[in-house]
Amino acid sequence: MAVQLNHTIVGARDKRASAAFLADVLGLPEPTTYGPFAVVELANGVSLDFLDDEQVHPRHYAFLVSEEEFDAILGRIRARGLPFWADPFQREPGRINTHDGGRGVYWHDPDGHVLEIITRPYGG
Repeated sequence: MAVQLNHTIVGARDKRASAAFLADVLGLPEPTTYGPFAVVELANGVSLDFLDDEQVHPRHYAFLVSEEEFDAILGRIRARGLPFWADPFQREPGRINTHDGGRGVYWHDPDGHVLEIITRPYGG
């Protein structure tokens, strides 16, 4: 068996709200519960397991999506009135990037995690 990422824990002030936010924006099924976690399942078998944490340390999470998914997700970001950027440093607000012949965009979740969608892997 090849080594694969199975899951990662995402700290959140409100695990259910944060997991629901991500699932909704990405167009994924509603989160499930597993022990103390609110679990968001991704199409490649990896899960993001949200856990209540009083001190959240924002991280970066990038998702590879199709062109059609990109359009739908960006539409949901805009419909929610969420700020978004073409870059992780927030220097290009309201824009998308076209790195490596694809498209990408960054936005924040309620806990300050930097979320990103890309249609092509960087360096690919």
